[in-house]
Amino acid sequence: MAEPHSAPDPSRSSAAGSGGGGPQYRRPAPLLFEPTEAAPDDEHFFGLESLTDPQELLDRATELVHAFRAAADRAQEYQAAAAAQLADPKKFDKLPDSAIADRGGWSEEYARKMIEFGRDLLKDRVPGTQPPGRQ
Repeated sequence: MAEPHSAPDPSRSSAAGSGGGGPQYRRPAPLLFEPTEAAPDDEHFFGLESLTDPQELLDRATELVHAFRAAADRAQEYQAAAAAQLADPKKFDKLPDSAIADRGGWSEEYARKMIEFGRDLLKDRVPGTQPPGRQ
């Protein structure tokens, strides 16, 4: 004997509503708590605290110093390029040096130097290459 026909279960229907083999979507589970912020771990700094050999510690710490300096130099090049773009006189929404100085946390004099540095970087850049500066 045939089973009686029942209405389709809406929780099992597909996105197309055809009920045949399409993807089934579920509602996301409610968030019951706020995720905690990742607290910085002062105990661990790139594994330096676990090194016991002073020569190895000096070598590894020196490598990190060079890497961070290189990263800071690179970030400064991007700052300069962005400052130059914001100060571009060809753009209708060009920002004055004082506004760029405020955004960068700089003095106006320093902002002018960064804008000039950025213009030099952008001028020397080969079109379509990234990042500005070193090629």
